[in-house]
Amino acid sequence: MSRIEKRFAALKEEGRAGLIAYLTAGDPDPDTSAALFEGVAAAGADLIEIGMPFSDPMADGPAIQAGGLRALKSGMTLRKTLALARCLRQNDANTPLILMGYYNPIYRYGADLFARDAVEAGIDGAIVVDLPPEEDAELLGPARAAGLDLVRLATPTSDDRRLPAIMRGAGGFLYYVAIAGITGTRSADAGAVHAAVARLRRYTDLPVAVGFGIKNPEQAAAVARAADAAAVGSALVDRVAQHLDGDGHARPGLVDAVLGDINALARGVRGARENRA
Repeated sequence: MSRIEKRFAALKEEGRAGLIAYLTAGDPDPDTSAALFEGVAAAGADLIEIGMPFSDPMADGPAIQAGGLRALKSGMTLRKTLALARCLRQNDANTPLILMGYYNPIYRYGADLFARDAVEAGIDGAIVVDLPPEEDAELLGPARAAGLDLVRLATPTSDDRRLPAIMRGAGGFLYYVAIAGITGTRSADAGAVHAAVARLRRYTDLPVAVGFGIKNPEQAAAVARAADAAAVGSALVDRVAQHLDGDGHARPGLVDAVLGDINALARGVRGARENRA
């Protein structure tokens, strides 16, 4: 079993959903970013999404766009992102690590080399937002050969004709985008999420994670009552921004503030099914 499979199996055994925490690699600077990622699992995240900074993140809202630009300004690259993952894996053998981002940096790196290097660095899966199933063969083949799961995305507009194509070749888990639009702009509707998750389960045996539009522990808990995991990103990246000085440098307390938010989200997710109405 892969680390992703093992983690979701353990969550099922515990009778709860998981928390997936997203942060952008290199934001606001490499040292602060490394300190953040080193504390994410201990703060309560069950899986970690490592954002690959990119200059044109079309699906992301202002918070993650700004985080990506800060990371690029600090010199972050895909190669350095993999080095960050390698360091994380040396200290944590079990927490699944998933890269999330856009295809351009992977294309420039080379799909075959990326898949091999990602797995060597301890990465378990990749979510490539702008690479639809009809166009991902050049990455899917190398990923499968290397043992890297390609996590597919479904959205509120993915209808019954579209879903089978999304599920073919999907690995790790299915990521359901709970809102139509960019990240961090609107909140997910719990009732709509519950209905969507129930529909998606008719098409796949993979765990279903829900992201986009989850901003606080209460919303994470509401999603966790239906989904196998709740994914939170923009709210955490926004917390990073709130702890920067006028020059964009990290102020004291940044790491503790972000990890405190992750801990609160984790507590919300862990208690969600105990508090089911």
